[in-house]
Amino acid sequence: MEEKWMSDARILALLRSEDDTELQALMTDARAVCDRTYGRRVFFRGLIEFTNHCKNNCYYCGIRRQNANIRRYRLTDEEIFSCCRTGYALGYRTFVLQGGEDPAFTADRICSLVSGIKKNHPDCALTLSIGEWPRADYVRFFEAGADRYLLRHETADPRHYARLHPPEMSGDNRKRCLWDLKDIGFQTGAGLMVGSPFQTEEELLADLHFLKELQPQMVGIGPFIPQADTPFGSYSGGSRTQTLKMVALCRLLLPKALLPATTALGTIASDGREQALRAGANVVMPNLSPTAVRSSYAIYDNKLSTGDEAAESRIQMENRILAAGFEPDLSRGDFSR
Repeated sequence: MEEKWMSDARILALLRSEDDTELQALMTDARAVCDRTYGRRVFFRGLIEFTNHCKNNCYYCGIRRQNANIRRYRLTDEEIFSCCRTGYALGYRTFVLQGGEDPAFTADRICSLVSGIKKNHPDCALTLSIGEWPRADYVRFFEAGADRYLLRHETADPRHYARLHPPEMSGDNRKRCLWDLKDIGFQTGAGLMVGSPFQTEEELLADLHFLKELQPQMVGIGPFIPQADTPFGSYSGGSRTQTLKMVALCRLLLPKALLPATTALGTIASDGREQALRAGANVVMPNLSPTAVRSSYAIYDNKLSTGDEAAESRIQMENRILAAGFEPDLSRGDFSR
């Protein structure tokens, strides 16, 4: 059933179609592929957004360095360890450290955090999502004990990448990082924004081609959501429908990948997470960050961070997943080889 969707011409026609019946058929096929590998399990990751300082100036991101309207914060090492202790007591066995590219968090400090978390919680998986680094630093993070690394490529097309980022940033370097991470041995995650400014269906197809070549173990796919204090603050956001199509196509393309039902999709549609699960997603990432800073990690407007999004509201999240016909799973949830 996968093959009928995956020719270039078929994908482009699907991305341009407004036929809901076709979308539902695609989602059904994608969910069946996920079920063959993972069943109905939905894996939980405890997310810790530990700094919203960033040296980069990406045109779409609310924590870009030139945004003067954001309240900046950095968690201390002890606050990060405390988040992990809280998450462990709640049952989480994967933690995700996510932050901007903050010069205060040097490679030495990241290694210290990684080794400390792994020492305290040796039965847990640890994911880093901290941007672009030299290969030698990635090696150090891996040797310190990090298991996974998330680095969304955002768009595989070089011209489109250049329209979303300042000149000092390079799509080629972003891809170099991803290839390095895979080669080092990380479970590696790429990802993209759907509906970002200037994006075409051909560029979404290029994203799928890149993912097929890279073969990442994880892929994060969410809609573009504008943030008011960025150059793209007045642009339209990505659509729920187009995002679901890309989630489902990615599942067909990478049958064993771990695919989050992203917070961004839950932000633009109240049932967005459940719909993503029906399209083949199988991961959720509730927020373990201290309550006082959650609203300050404002990469886009109206980002969910409390209520069911909060890691301490695990039971509510589990109930939503059960009601949608899926099975919550708080284990490490490693990639199925």
